Amino acid sequence: MREQFLKDRDIEFLLYEFLDTEALLQRPRYREHSREVFEATLNTAKTIADNYFANHYAKGDTNEPTFDGEKVTLIDETKAAWDAFAEAGFLAAHYDFDEGGMQLPEVILRSAMAYINAANVGSAAYPFLTLGAANLVHSYASDELKARYLPPMMDGRYAGTMALTEPDQGSALGDIRTTATPTEDGSYRLRGQKMFISGGDQSITENIVHMVLARIKDAPPGVKGISLFLVPKIIPGNDSQASTRNDVKLAGLLHKMGYRNTTSTVLSFGEDGGAIGYLVGEPHRGLHYMFQMMNEARIGVGTGAAVLGYRGYQHALQYAKERPQGRLPSNRDPQSRQLPIIQHADVRRMLLMQKSYAEGGLALCFYASSLVEDAHSGNTPVEREKASELLDLLTPIVKSWPSKYCLKANALAIQVLGGSGYIREYPLEQLYRDNRLNPIHEGTEGIQALDLLGRKVPAKGMAGYQILAKEIQQTLTACSGDPALRPLVEGLRSGLSQLNGVTENLLLQMSANPDRGLANATLYLDVFGRVVVSWIWLRQAAIATVKLADNAALPEEEANFYHGKLQAARYYIEWELPEITPQIALLESGNGTPFEMQSDWF
Repeated sequence: MREQFLKDRDIEFLLYEFLDTEALLQRPRYREHSREVFEATLNTAKTIADNYFANHYAKGDTNEPTFDGEKVTLIDETKAAWDAFAEAGFLAAHYDFDEGGMQLPEVILRSAMAYINAANVGSAAYPFLTLGAANLVHSYASDELKARYLPPMMDGRYAGTMALTEPDQGSALGDIRTTATPTEDGSYRLRGQKMFISGGDQSITENIVHMVLARIKDAPPGVKGISLFLVPKIIPGNDSQASTRNDVKLAGLLHKMGYRNTTSTVLSFGEDGGAIGYLVGEPHRGLHYMFQMMNEARIGVGTGAAVLGYRGYQHALQYAKERPQGRLPSNRDPQSRQLPIIQHADVRRMLLMQKSYAEGGLALCFYASSLVEDAHSGNTPVEREKASELLDLLTPIVKSWPSKYCLKANALAIQVLGGSGYIREYPLEQLYRDNRLNPIHEGTEGIQALDLLGRKVPAKGMAGYQILAKEIQQTLTACSGDPALRPLVEGLRSGLSQLNGVTENLLLQMSANPDRGLANATLYLDVFGRVVVSWIWLRQAAIATVKLADNAALPEEEANFYHGKLQAARYYIEWELPEITPQIALLESGNGTPFEMQSDWF
């Protein structure tokens, strides 16, 4: 039987019950669409995922890209997958009709990408990065640059990357050393080296557009002196001039534990006089612009982590239903038939944990995608601003929570299979290795924590935080009258109250001593994530209770579906959310044990 990487019923639930995606059809931008158009789009994505991405998931891992000093070689299936994705129009799907796009909502495109990522996250990285780079060109580049580079990125002739990290500077972007020197023709010559550049070289497109952060001479120090440049691998020619190779060289490939079919590269810019680059937007505002692509990527990384956790969970669930082993403790007859391991309480516990993480993470990421859409096409400026503020606050959670807990789901899936879980005959060990990169991709957990507590929570007088608290409170009020939800409501209400208190406490600690106040930010990130995901689960549980109460003739399969959602919500709020109580005790006390540890004591 063909593996179903994402169950259609779960996606349908998220899009049309958890989120009212069909209501987007009332917005002027989408009035020419219909739910049937959305469904056809997702069906196309599923077909491409099944036929072009899934077929080389293991092969791309075993036969990772090679570099002979001149050329990078990938397995042929990678280009076939890229071409199928591009020919279906997905690289331009969210652009307006008059730009050559399909004018699709963000949440529909992200849902399509979820199918692709679930099938083969290594090959999906190429279109994923190109979508982000093209959006950056679309938003900030000059009309001349857009006319020259955007159409071939939209039709799949050019790919895109983001080039931030340098060998001596990881996430400390304020200290980057790549330089950009202006020339008389208005272009710049870039010199420097970038590292860990995913998709930095490959053999599937005729050109690659690198979005590069660099410093113009005499730029202000720190992040305020960073500019953004478009640096093509090949300078396109025109009617009277042939295309020429730019001074961008692949110094080598990096060999990773996961995402092996995605090239990870070290790129040298300007070894032979300077790589030709073009300023995007205004000088010294490059990091501000790049945050658009980084934040889009953070939501994408979270979604990728969620679908990898989800796929592992589905494997573990199927295996547990089919694998006979042992008997219940109450059965002392050694001659009796063995039970499927799903009948054992501890296996059910591990499966329920996986379900709560994977489906909770997917719902969180879909919700974030709906906020991206609302920030762009909300009906009023107030709605758009509210969505933008809430999205800004939640992005560190959307990136970090699935990356942490859906990786844990993959570890639990391996545990359910026992010895079979870590052998290559099953995909679980690859899913785990692939997912292990996501807690690092696009900013580590520690960086997301500093961003959340140090910037996002206090920003604009805590505007985003207050919006979130109000949204959670509205859900609590709406659910308080349902007896089935009362324990969950009380659990989340207590969690929100504790979060409010510790947030106020930590802001005071930060004002007194920023270094010490932020020292335990990662623990705060986890507390914050547990409260947010509990809210996400309560919203899903509320839908389930309504469906189960209002429809006595509900088919058994549908009733089981909603019972599963309700039980996962119960598990998460009753088992996972209470973990914040000891965590908050450490935070409120300003516990300094890790902070006070001295380097020489290790």
